[in-house]
Amino acid sequence: MLPHPHLWPAIIGVAVGLTLVTWGCVWLCKRWRTLSPRVRWGLFAAIAVFEIAIWLNVYAWSVEPNQVAVRRIEIVSADWRGAPLTIAAIGDTHVGGPHVDAARMGRIVRRVNELRPELVVLLGDYAAGHAPEAERTPAENQEILGGVATLAGLRARYGAVAVIGNHDSWYSRSSITAALQNAGVGALWNRHVVIRRSGGPIVLAGIADAWTGDPDFAAALDGAPADADTIILSHSPDPFTNMPDGPALMLAAHSHCGQVTIPFFGRPVLPIDNRRYACHLVEENGRRMYVTGGIGTSILPVRFLNPPEIVLITIRAPN
Repeated sequence: MLPHPHLWPAIIGVAVGLTLVTWGCVWLCKRWRTLSPRVRWGLFAAIAVFEIAIWLNVYAWSVEPNQVAVRRIEIVSADWRGAPLTIAAIGDTHVGGPHVDAARMGRIVRRVNELRPELVVLLGDYAAGHAPEAERTPAENQEILGGVATLAGLRARYGAVAVIGNHDSWYSRSSITAALQNAGVGALWNRHVVIRRSGGPIVLAGIADAWTGDPDFAAALDGAPADADTIILSHSPDPFTNMPDGPALMLAAHSHCGQVTIPFFGRPVLPIDNRRYACHLVEENGRRMYVTGGIGTSILPVRFLNPPEIVLITIRAPN
């Protein structure tokens, strides 16, 4: 099988880079005795740094994006009154992209099931790319919708609930919503569902995507029982600024945690308005949000110090 087209720049870069390193090493060995110690070791250091950069490139393009980490966190909230709840959250699968196909989605589903969550939440961007469904090849559409279909294998006591992301809207919001529903996953767009349980009711309110829709907390919560523990689901973390008081937690994705983190410099690229909402647990004005780094990649198929993740969250009331 040929590599995904997005991976060819990395493959070509590695081939050219290793050729240059080899040529540089041969050249340096031939002239080692004729060079001054300062020039000799300066060139040696330059070649070493260049080779390290090549292998970091290989790691970022081909190794880290194919990993999956399980991040376990506990959230204690005074707005949570009922029994504790364990939630598995995944986002930004971007099926059809360089590192995620239907087969890998099947492996991720099995890994989620091994964690035995009570609830699974899916935080949008199931499709890779920007082109609409009508402009994709039959093979691309089959891959994307087949990847969504694997979500039927999720096993959780209270099922799985999803929101729609910007890539899903660009692809076809209706097709992605239908594929989720066919997989037994409820898709929320400014509406909510109620989970009835002996430990107290839970409201899962999903808001519209901030890039391609109008996130409306009031519409999403309209008619929700006032005594329920409430969790907000959003693709983008940006609407957190306007989240009303009351919900114990908001869950979001979209940022990919920047995909690349450079030590001492941070995350150069973040597709969000508020950089404070870049990644993982955010606490602001007594409210809490968790932003997952997601599974797939977008734009450049690289990850560095931001491995794909499944987040296992236990939320509970204070003791």
